[in-house]
Parts: sequence; C-alpha cells; structure tokens
Amino acid sequence: RRAAIAELSWPLGDDISDAVLEAALYKAGGTKTGHRRSPEPDWTQVHRELKRKHMTLQILWDEYISRYPEGYRYSRFCDLYRGWAMKLPVTMRQDHAAGDKLFVDYAGDTVTVVVDRLSGKTRQAHLFVAVLGASSLSYAQARWSETLPDWIECHILALEFFGGAPALLVPDNAKVAIIKACHFDPQVNRTYCGMAAHYGSAVLPTRPRRPRDKAKVEAAVRIVERWLLGRLRHRTFYSLAEVNAAIGQLLHDLNDKRVLRRVGATRRQLFEELDRPALRPLPVERYVFAEWRIRRAGLDYHVEIERHYYSVPYRFAREQVEARITANTIEIFHKGERIAAHRRSSGNGKHTTIPDHMPSAHRRFADWTIERIQREA
Repeated sequence: RRAAIAELSWPLGDDISDAVLEAALYKAGGTKTGHRRSPEPDWTQVHRELKRKHMTLQILWDEYISRYPEGYRYSRFCDLYRGWAMKLPVTMRQDHAAGDKLFVDYAGDTVTVVVDRLSGKTRQAHLFVAVLGASSLSYAQARWSETLPDWIECHILALEFFGGAPALLVPDNAKVAIIKACHFDPQVNRTYCGMAAHYGSAVLPTRPRRPRDKAKVEAAVRIVERWLLGRLRHRTFYSLAEVNAAIGQLLHDLNDKRVLRRVGATRRQLFEELDRPALRPLPVERYVFAEWRIRRAGLDYHVEIERHYYSVPYRFAREQVEARITANTIEIFHKGERIAAHRRSSGNGKHTTIPDHMPSAHRRFADWTIERIQREA
C-alpha cells in the first residue's frame, strides 16, 4: 500500500538509495498528524528556564499543560525540545546553571600600546577575559602583565562589573593561579583562595590538559579577539586607559546590542533574567590584595619582610611563620593563628617592636632610656 501511494515499482532504479526509499515510504515519519489547537511551546524560553536551578522538563511541561490542556503529552514535549536543542551550536548545549560559574582566562593575542610618542617605543598589553556560564555576559580588561596583582585586580573589577559573585571561579592551570596542577587535588594560590573566599566563592580549576572543561571561556576569548582586537587593529593607543576605554565601548555593543542566534536575546537580557538573581551580593568592603611569604623568626623574635623587621611574641623565636603582606599592614601567622599585626613600614632596615612581645627582663631593660634615667635623677 505504501509503495502504491509512493508510486514505486519493482525493480527499483539504481538511483533509489535506502534513504530515498525510506523517505518515499514514510514521508511523515517522526511527526504528528493533524494540527493541534494549542500553540507550539516557545522552545527558546524553555531552554532559558532550564538554566535555572532545580528546573526540569517535567516542571515546565506541567506549566505548559495547565495552560493548554490539549497540548503535547510529556514524552512528545521532551522529544520536540531535544530535537530543537540539537540544532543549537555546541557551546550553547553545555549545561551551565545561572550564577554558578565564572570562567576566566587571558587571551593569546596582545594589544600594542605606544608608551613614548617621541621614540615610538611600544609595549604589549595583555587581555584578561571573564564570562558567565549561563548568560555568556563577557568582560575584558587590558593589563600590562599577567602577574598575581594584575590577576587579582582583574577579578575584582570583573565582579564589580557583574554586580555580584558566582559560586565558582574556573581558571585554567596557569602558574599565577595554580601552584601545583593535579587531576584530583590541585593546589591553588593562597592569595587567589583568599580573594575568592572574601566574595563567598570557591576556585575550581580545570583538569590539566582538558581545554573543553572551560570551553565557554575559550569560545569567549575567540569572540573577544575577533570582536575587540579585530576592530582595534588600525587604532593607535598611547596609554592603557585609552585601550580600556575602547574595550568598554566595544563590550557594550557585544553585550547589549548583539542578539545571540537561536536564543533571540542579547547577553545583557539573559544576564538580567538568569545570572543576576542568582549571583551573591558583593561584600561592603573591597578585597585588599595580600601576598603570603614564609619566614623564620630570628633569635631576637623579629621577622624580616621587605628589608624591615617586625616583632612577634618572644616564645615564637626560631619558629617558622607565615606573613600576610598588604599595602598597609603586616600580619604574621603561626599554624593558622595570627600572632602579630603591624602597620607596614618602609624598607629602611630598622625594627618595629611591640613591648608586649618582649620578655619581662627585656622589657624592663628597654624601659631604662636616657630620658627615664634623667627623670628619675
């Protein structure tokens, strides 16, 4: 009967392959016959809703069928959605929960900046890129180097740009972030961990030699390189501020004006709908950059940091301690407990001593100054 309807006769022609034969016999295979009165579900909206936490196709189908009782049954609803999702680009098929991950990386290419107008001397600026998983909202910042201070400062500016903190920061295994790369238990830089903890986040580096673990930021880096560097190639910059001002304008066009294919919304619209409600609020105080150094207290119970000597309680003489160094303070820890705190001084080779850190005999001797002797006399 199907062959008669398809007007096929035996023997078949040489041009009739299995695919052509199947299409002729089963023209409507995999589709519903007839027309439903209820409208087709908005698969773009379904795809967005699935990015929210605790959201499933069952919940979305329940909401759909409550509005349209004559609509698709659950199995057909799932099949149609999966068929629609298969047509998305690979980077859009990844499952990223709203507000969950912020992917960070440096672009491979640099920006040329003229630092001396007279001699024409140039310097290369590195491009830091951060992108949220669910909405793909992107941030970029040009810096002179990829050192730890620049790495931390870029994270702080990125979080302030997004207006909140994600649950996880996902870098690669760069030395500036990861001290020891490991498949199971990587060792993260202590300053980086402190910065993440300040904003209520955790650091989850990718597995070594697994670039697909951060395919989101890899794709974002390519987009940024094409969108930013391609448009800036004919411009001449004379300062880092000029570069970042131009990057900010192009980022505005990328995030707020460019509509993503198949999604029908801009990155900013997706961010306001998905990521912003899920991000953690930023703390009142901004993170203060701090470095950690391992030192050993001397016989005089002082620790040398940047050519200046700071006291610790005398009972910690000869002990190994850890120093947390900021622009204004020096904090000294022993086995995780803070034992001393000082205001940072210049590297003049002098000593800063707190009297309470001295033994009683030393303190009594130190009290006999020339002024006290004259006063007593």
